[in-house]
Amino acid sequence: MKFKDKVLLAVSRIPKGKTSTYKEIAARAGRPLAYRAVGNILSRNYDLKIPCHRVVRSNGQPGGYNRGAERKILVLKKEGVRL
Repeated sequence: MKFKDKVLLAVSRIPKGKTSTYKEIAARAGRPLAYRAVGNILSRNYDLKIPCHRVVRSNGQPGGYNRGAERKILVLKKEGVRL
């Protein structure tokens, strides 16, 4: 399985109302130091079944989102995530 596929699978398993970090996703995908690559992969994801808005920075900040950072914050708050 390609790294990209592992990343998308790991992200798809994040439950509603929860978040994970880019670093945690990289580790789950088998490449713990590839957290920037995780961000690049997710920036190109437009599949609504993959909840990439649930991936945040290690410092708790929302980070980027291909549909806009403000939308990411809004969606996370709707899911009950406290930022």
